Amino acid sequence: MADVTPASTGASPYDSYQTSLTTRYCSPAMSQLFSQRSRHSTWRKLWLSLAESEKELGIDTITDEALEQMRAHLTVTDEDFEVARMEEKSRRHDVMAHIHAFGAVAPAAAGIIHLAATSCFVTDNTELILAREAMDLICKKVAKVIANLSAFALRWKSEPTLAYTHLQPAQLITVGKRAAQWVLDLMLDLHAIEQVRQELKFRGAQGTTGTQASFVSIFEGDTSKCDQLNELLCQKFGFPSCYDISTQTYTRKVDLIIANAVAGLGSTAQKITGDIRHLMHWKEIEEPFESSQIGSSAMAYKRNPDNISDGLVVYPAVIASRVAAELPFMITEEIIMRLCAKGVSRQHAHEEIRVLSHQAGAVVKQEGKPNDLVERIKANEFFKPIWGELDGMLKAELYTGRSSQIVEKYCGSGGPVSKALAPYADYIRGATTAELNV
Repeated sequence: MADVTPASTGASPYDSYQTSLTTRYCSPAMSQLFSQRSRHSTWRKLWLSLAESEKELGIDTITDEALEQMRAHLTVTDEDFEVARMEEKSRRHDVMAHIHAFGAVAPAAAGIIHLAATSCFVTDNTELILAREAMDLICKKVAKVIANLSAFALRWKSEPTLAYTHLQPAQLITVGKRAAQWVLDLMLDLHAIEQVRQELKFRGAQGTTGTQASFVSIFEGDTSKCDQLNELLCQKFGFPSCYDISTQTYTRKVDLIIANAVAGLGSTAQKITGDIRHLMHWKEIEEPFESSQIGSSAMAYKRNPDNISDGLVVYPAVIASRVAAELPFMITEEIIMRLCAKGVSRQHAHEEIRVLSHQAGAVVKQEGKPNDLVERIKANEFFKPIWGELDGMLKAELYTGRSSQIVEKYCGSGGPVSKALAPYADYIRGATTAELNV
């Protein structure tokens, strides 16, 4: 076997494992948010806010000079990371390593950084801050997708197409009505994530086991200052309040609540893309395909979904041909009702149309011939009372119900979608189609 050992130990990304979650599919903003620099710089902001608040509440060992030095070094530099790396080698503790690295650039604060705090003061509060900001990013992205699909739904609100139950042709809807269903699911996800984000609270300064004992000590028994400290911290970081009870950590139930909301969005994405995959198979709808895009290394004609919501291509002629193939079956209920209006027994009409439908179905399935149900009806004397109406019944738009109205009411101006997207209007106007990172 050939030697695949790298020629050098340089920091090439090709010499170590890289996850596609960050290298390909993650937006630059999300990747930056969860980066080491973002995370550990947030630690420093927490340490600064803790020191500022403690000083405000009477801890006079914290000097103005200490705070100024901390403010001047809130962003962890590459040099700071190297100091922290060397500190962790000897101390075997990441938080303590970064405390010493911060103290190295803010020497006046070295003795008061992390005063009365535990590691989870920075680690857990940072997780909550990052989770909140990540949800903000997600909500904006979801809003943009909703805007894209709502516009698509409105454009195609009146285009008849087959609907399916159990993936079998059922009744007709419209292309826009199907897209509006996607929008509804995304709206539910947007609301769920917004609600979790709005209800998210802070861990705050709780001590090693959530008793605040260390803070009671530095405030010399004045427990009211413990509450004031957390109020100040919440104000500084934009949280409504702290969780009423915590241990060393905030309850991990919070992580589950966040994960559930995000997982709901994932299930919606799977549903939408699954629908589009089927529609592409039937050649009814297609993703916008770049001129040089490749769908398969072996099958040069192949196309795979990628951009999805921005610029979906609809093929009305294909849709119409597929509707026409099933429309004779779709009008059978209408035929029964019109016969009943002329005095024919509903049960008798049902049996007659059932027999002819199965005969026509056999021709389609067993002989590969076109659906001839209409011709069979025109040749059967039982249906003579509605012969003159039959051709007029073969119009797909007669069987889409309120599809167009439903789409307009939900996705149109003043509807639920426009109201939900109002807070994101500026972002939507300036947003562009996401690009695959390669």
